[in-house]
Amino acid sequence: MRIADMRNKEIINALDGSRLGYICDIEINWDNGTIDSIIVPGTNKVMGIFGKNSEYVIPWERIRKVGEDIILVEIAEDKEIN
Repeated sequence: MRIADMRNKEIINALDGSRLGYICDIEINWDNGTIDSIIVPGTNKVMGIFGKNSEYVIPWERIRKVGEDIILVEIAEDKEIN
C-alpha cells in the first residue's frame, strides 16, 4: 500500500468509535524503512478559533486494521495527543 492511499482513509479509534480525522503526516524510520507512526491533526480548543492545534501521534503498533475506507486504531486519546 502506498502512503498516498493511506491519506484518503479515515482514522477511527476502536476503543470509543470516535473519528480522529485523516493522516496529515508520517514518521519514518530511515534505518529500516518502516513507518514508526502516523500523525493526525487534532482540533483546536475552542470552536477552532482559540488555542493551539494539537495532533495525534499514533504509533504503528496501535493500528489494528487497515480497511478499504478506514484505519482502526486503539489509542487512549489523552495519552496520544501532542
